[in-house]
Amino acid sequence: MDGTVAWLEKENLQTEKCSENLYSVTSIQEIQHYVEMASRVIAPLGPITEFAARNPWQGLEHHSFTAVAKWLKETHHVDILPSAALLKDAKNRGEIHASILKNTLEKWLDHQSFHLPNELVRNFCNSALEFDELPPHILDDPDIKILAEDLSYLRWPVKMNRRVQSLSFQVTEKLGVQITEELNRQMIKWCKLYLGKDEAKWAMPHSQYGFYQAWRRLAPYDPELTRSQRQLVKNCPHEATEALQEALLALKIPSHQVQEYLEAHLLSLPGWAGMLLWKSQEFPESNLLLIDYLAIRISLERILLQPYLPLSLETTEEYFDLAYCMAAWYMWANFPIQAWKSLSISEQREYMKLAYCFNDLVRRQMGLQAWEKTYEERLKMKILPMSDEAIIEEKSMAQWAFCIDTRSEPFRRALEKAGPFETIGVAGFFGLPIETYELDCHHGHASLPVILKPKHRIMEMASPDEWARYKSRKQAKQLFARIFKNMKQNMLASLLLPELSGPWLSVNMLARSFFPNGAGRLWKKVHHHWMSKPSTRLSLDFMQDESKLPMGLTDKEKVNYVRQSLQLMSLTDNFSPLIVICGHGSRSTNNPYASALDCGACGGASGSFNARVLAMLCNQSNVRERLATEGICIPEHTVFVAAEHITTFNEIRWLYVPELTDEAERAFHRIQEVLPKVSEIVNKEQIARLPNLNFYSANSQKMMQRFSEDWSEVRPEWGLAQNAAFIIGTRKLTKAGNFGGRVFLHTYDWQQDKDGTILSNIIAGPATVAQWINLQYYASTVAPHYYGSGNKATQTVTANFGVMQGNASDLLTGLPWQSVMKSDYNPYHAPLRLLVVIEAPYHYVENLLIQDVTFRQKIENGWIRLASIDEKGHWINWFNSIHEASAEFAAKEGLYE
Repeated sequence: MDGTVAWLEKENLQTEKCSENLYSVTSIQEIQHYVEMASRVIAPLGPITEFAARNPWQGLEHHSFTAVAKWLKETHHVDILPSAALLKDAKNRGEIHASILKNTLEKWLDHQSFHLPNELVRNFCNSALEFDELPPHILDDPDIKILAEDLSYLRWPVKMNRRVQSLSFQVTEKLGVQITEELNRQMIKWCKLYLGKDEAKWAMPHSQYGFYQAWRRLAPYDPELTRSQRQLVKNCPHEATEALQEALLALKIPSHQVQEYLEAHLLSLPGWAGMLLWKSQEFPESNLLLIDYLAIRISLERILLQPYLPLSLETTEEYFDLAYCMAAWYMWANFPIQAWKSLSISEQREYMKLAYCFNDLVRRQMGLQAWEKTYEERLKMKILPMSDEAIIEEKSMAQWAFCIDTRSEPFRRALEKAGPFETIGVAGFFGLPIETYELDCHHGHASLPVILKPKHRIMEMASPDEWARYKSRKQAKQLFARIFKNMKQNMLASLLLPELSGPWLSVNMLARSFFPNGAGRLWKKVHHHWMSKPSTRLSLDFMQDESKLPMGLTDKEKVNYVRQSLQLMSLTDNFSPLIVICGHGSRSTNNPYASALDCGACGGASGSFNARVLAMLCNQSNVRERLATEGICIPEHTVFVAAEHITTFNEIRWLYVPELTDEAERAFHRIQEVLPKVSEIVNKEQIARLPNLNFYSANSQKMMQRFSEDWSEVRPEWGLAQNAAFIIGTRKLTKAGNFGGRVFLHTYDWQQDKDGTILSNIIAGPATVAQWINLQYYASTVAPHYYGSGNKATQTVTANFGVMQGNASDLLTGLPWQSVMKSDYNPYHAPLRLLVVIEAPYHYVENLLIQDVTFRQKIENGWIRLASIDEKGHWINWFNSIHEASAEFAAKEGLYE
């Protein structure tokens, strides 16, 4: 019998035998609940122009990291552990210490029981931990396959996660009919049309009625569907929830597998689904978008599968791979293939058991833990000596508040060596929950981490005459841009546009390509001359209006925000004459991921606006007077200024410098003297880390500026790559250490935090965002084809909200290859889970874990690591004490077992 017909007949027979009550009608309320629960497997994906780091597994943190890795590998072929090649490379570079790897193996063996000689077991495991891949020619060896058949009596069922795949995937896999490919192509097309409606010249018709309604009205005219398929679309229910319900029933999806079935569909195109999830969370009127998406997708699946219905979901018993186990023994123990026949059955079982238990997942998990532990031990060596030393410091002329961003660490280190300056680490929005409006801008930007919502509007304003002149120039520029865009999108005008713009754009292209620095400077001069912004003021004072967010701040709010910010910095006394509130931002040209190089927490916003607001508030006399009554006395000679650290070429740009006192002016002049040298030192350190430099300029500043102006440069800077730890403690703890731009540094003095509130806020806010950044870089490194965004040079920007590879791919969710790799084969980012180090007594951390259940769960489940340094300088590793206690359970746990 033909294989295709046999499989279809088998499926039909199974369907007929199924009891009807297995497919009980699922209520609309249950459908909505299932969709909400299924959405945990994807992460919200905001527009790339407002890039914010996202933890791809945020909805799965109530499961252990090991369990999620096992589930994704077995059910969706997504591997979130570092590959053997990455681990081998790290081991060869000395980033995985042999003794730590050996100790990790011994701890694993303590929980195992093999009736084999200890030396044999250890030799096998140690050889496997060289992280060599099994060569294909060994796995495909005919002798191994024949012997595996002869020893089939050794096979036993393996407990695995249920693999619930879409029926379209099953038909594709068994019949070779590309149903899944066609379904994905259709969904990409409709998602692009709907989500791009605001950018397109011709908006998607009927989109005002919602995604599902627009599809239902347009799809009956889709020429890519057959006449019968178009008729089935016309017959779809009017409401999306009813359509989803009807499609699931028609496909005979058992009610107990509905959630898993929806998850499988969401994970098929996690980028487009993630964008719809983000819109559903951000805009109340779009709260049903994900239901619309699934209703369209599964209705289309039902229509495409119509010739093959009825079908049923398969459940098969899984067995471990005998051939793989024998190949492993041959590779890692030099065990001859024919020697298996000389073993007794009990011995064969023990050999198989060891090879099965010490599988690829286990050894790579072990390699990851050893890699992380090696980094931790080296970090400890840089920190602990400082905790016991009494450092005598001269009084600082200036105190700098930098963002905790890892790129601030090298700059802070160089700045402190250049003079009597003290640096402080704090979240780069400086505790201000504001939405900012630049001069003559009608659309605000939430200038704070995406996990928070703005509570106030702050606008930039100028005098009427200056504002009118600036507005007229801006309108002229916008008019020119609008004409250019309209001509591009007009059928007839687009034919004339190349003739008109070609010469000018060609000159610009040649200049940008061969003289990026000169072209960049010229463009900046022209832009500055034409669009120079007048001196502005900020709307800091509260004004009553009818908008959703109040304008400005009341006097009480000003004092509260300044107090909170100073307390977060542990800056409540010993004020220097000059205090610099320093935000950070980036500069690059022709870079879709430009916003990803700004603040990874704040949706691509620079911290400069917040820095300016805080500095101005701190200088207000009424704020200082109120703070003085609360015990925070800012001296009269102390002045706050605002600046921006441009991370691409490590330059400081002054944003707000009021009238300075004599002491503050001396400090400011001293800063101006040392800044060029500081920039040079940090730029040279940054240049040394950038790969494949075929030229070198003696002027490091000029060289880094060239990277920012060169529109062909795929790597203007490394961003937050290599991030690995988050240290919460006094600057004394870290001042003498060179952390290579790998550490988030948050200032914290437990002696000023009597009830632990400040520590709790740091963990709930900055530490959580740092974990998101860490896991996004991790995911983009270990699974670049699923969680990354591919090669930046071949990306297609789609409607200004995301990137694709080509014109029919998923919307890419993570960081480009160039952000995490030196080359195609050499990694730059080390995929390590974030290590949080807290300088505080034992009971502080213990109380934190009792009160913050979410944070404790992350540690218990291995999503984050925790260590602390008590008041006596003792290092306490909370990760081991909590994680190892549940290691055996975590290794066996499954999401659906």
